[in-house]
Amino acid sequence: MSPPKYTQTSHGPRIDAFLRPVLTQARLKLNCEILTGETRHPDFENPDIVVKFSGPDVDLLLENKAELLLALEQLTMEALRMPPEEHSRLCFDANDYRMLRIEELRLSALSAAERVKRSGVPFRFNPMNSRERRIIHLALRHETAVRSESAGLGPARQVIIYPANMPTPPFAEAVAAPALAAGRGPLRRPRRR
Repeated sequence: MSPPKYTQTSHGPRIDAFLRPVLTQARLKLNCEILTGETRHPDFENPDIVVKFSGPDVDLLLENKAELLLALEQLTMEALRMPPEEHSRLCFDANDYRMLRIEELRLSALSAAERVKRSGVPFRFNPMNSRERRIIHLALRHETAVRSESAGLGPARQVIIYPANMPTPPFAEAVAAPALAAGRGPLRRPRRR
């Protein structure tokens, strides 16, 4: 196994130098600890560096599916100029949110796979970020009766689980983003006018 590319020694001070002023300007009462990566779920996430938050305002980070936590993580990756393929090397967490979310996604994937096996009908997850989609795909990688694919564009990108022998509908990728944006729901053909 190769040594980590991002280390607490080399990147910790840069992360701290970026985060401290941001947290101060936002008037968030948070402490952050920059640690060497943990491997609680090595099959799903194996970061080089983990930034753990604590303090009175930690609940603000976790509101709305940890939107603020993930935004701070994204901004920090941009500040470090991390290429997208290396984003999994840095992980922000608070109150073990990441570990719990991985387990929730893993169980959801297995449950959805069982549903698809029983019904033969594809299952579409709500849109999620690339890390969460990856967890769904990895959770199902040993399933032979189903397969998973990502469909849609940008923030509307989501995972669809199909029976293994079912071909991907030709319109699934094309209508996923517009249909969801228009509120029409998944896998419906656009109406002709």
